[in-house]
Amino acid sequence: MEGHASLWGIADRSGDIVERGAFAASLARLRAQGESVRMLWQHDPREVIGVWDEVTEDARGLHVRGRILPEVARGREALALLAAGALDGLSIGYRTLRATKDAQGRRRLHEIELWEVSLVTFPMLREARIASATGPAEALQELTAEIAAARARLRRA
Repeated sequence: MEGHASLWGIADRSGDIVERGAFAASLARLRAQGESVRMLWQHDPREVIGVWDEVTEDARGLHVRGRILPEVARGREALALLAAGALDGLSIGYRTLRATKDAQGRRRLHEIELWEVSLVTFPMLREARIASATGPAEALQELTAEIAAARARLRRA
C-alpha cells in the first residue's frame, strides 16, 4: 500500500499548509535513532495496524509505502475496508516545530516532528489518499480464508 500522507503547498481543512522539506529533519532524526514512523488506525496509539517500510519526501509531498498486518484484528478490518473501497484516507500525527503565518492568516508549517501516519476515514488534507492498496498475495489470501471461515461459522449458527 502506498500514497501521499501530506502534500506540499495545499491548505488542509484547518488552513495549515505544509512547506516543502518540512519533514526532512524529523525523518533524518528517526533514521539516526533507529526509530520509525508508526502506522496507526484513526490516530489511535493503541491501534497499530502495520508497518511503514518507506517514508520519504518527494516532489509532491510525504510519500509512504507500507504493509497492513493481517495478523492484527484491526489490520484485517482495514484490509477489508480498503478492498471494498470504503476507506482510502491518510493523515499525519505530528508536532509543529517551526511555523509562520501568511497574509491570509494560515499557518505555514516549515518544520514538523512526524510521529505517525494513520489510515483514516476523513483526512484533514482531502487529497491525502492511498494511491495503491495492493499488498502481498499471502496477506490477501489469509484475509480471504478468514472471511470464508467466518461465513461458514455464521451458516452453522
